[in-house]
Amino acid sequence: MFSSVAHLARANPFNTPHLQLVHDGLGNLRSNPPGPTGQPRRPRNLAAAAVEEYSCEFGSAKYYALCGFGGVLSCGLTHTAVVPLDLVKCRMQVDPQKYKGIFNGFSVTLKEDGVRGLAKGWAPTFIGYSMQGLCKFGFYEVFKVLYSNMLGEENTYLWRTSLYLAASASAEFFADIALAPMEAAKVRIQTQPGYANTLRDAAPKMYKEEGLKAFYKGVAPLWMRQIPYTMMKFACFERTVEALYKFVVPKPRSECSKPEQLVVTFVAGYIAGVFCAIVSHPADSVVSVLNKEKGSSASQVLKRLGFKGVWKGLFARIIMIGTLTALQWFIYDSVKVYFRLPRPPPPEMPESLKKKLGLTQ
Repeated sequence: MFSSVAHLARANPFNTPHLQLVHDGLGNLRSNPPGPTGQPRRPRNLAAAAVEEYSCEFGSAKYYALCGFGGVLSCGLTHTAVVPLDLVKCRMQVDPQKYKGIFNGFSVTLKEDGVRGLAKGWAPTFIGYSMQGLCKFGFYEVFKVLYSNMLGEENTYLWRTSLYLAASASAEFFADIALAPMEAAKVRIQTQPGYANTLRDAAPKMYKEEGLKAFYKGVAPLWMRQIPYTMMKFACFERTVEALYKFVVPKPRSECSKPEQLVVTFVAGYIAGVFCAIVSHPADSVVSVLNKEKGSSASQVLKRLGFKGVWKGLFARIIMIGTLTALQWFIYDSVKVYFRLPRPPPPEMPESLKKKLGLTQ
């Protein structure tokens, strides 16, 4: 599978210009006039770029594997870091009478469970979201290349937002199947006092009571929460990066240093995160209540919560998801920088499309 995807990726519009020109054998000839001896002149900037070679080819198996590893780090580490905030948010959703707000929630939790109680559910969070990150980021890169080649170069540019939405939705479908068992265990640990304090206690108990259904009964509402969230996360991020380089950053991306590029990544990630939190919050409330209760369906929980109830804990989630999303994109992009992976710039209109639209002289 990966070999066929790698073949398609070589001519993909999302490929980096440097790799594409090298593949076509036109990199130096297009931009450099011949030297005195008739050989293409090698300018200093290209000579410097040649020193920094990529560690793998765009679309190769190694490329996708390292993208998946970046997803493991970005999702696993960040979600684990905000477990205390997530715990209070979940408790506000399932017991709003007791946990009346974010600060009250922290106060009550500290009074009842102490500081250690704020870390409840860290193990299923780390395992579950690491698996989710592997599938989310790894498959997103795969589907983006596949769908792009189905559309062709011109349609990829014209319909790039739809492509981001489709690729991210496809990736998240599989990512949530990987996440569901650990998410169910996490919610039980965090929202049911006395049920279990660790994953080792919770998982066998859940299986004994309800079988495998206990781990996957929340996968449908998880799709309802995570697929819109991920579609917004990737599409909004991609278009925000494009807009920042076009309207805000005073110089082209190619002239920005890697630290400067990572700052743009962080800012775009935070903007995307705010929209993500709003879009996915109602389904998140349903998931939290559903995993706590036995025998309830998503529709029953939604009806009981009502319009006002599904928005409980939104402020806490905006803070959490905004920070999370920004850090995830920052870590993911940093992994690409560290492993010297191809990092395609924001897409530009193909020359063929410019000619059709009369934008070239």
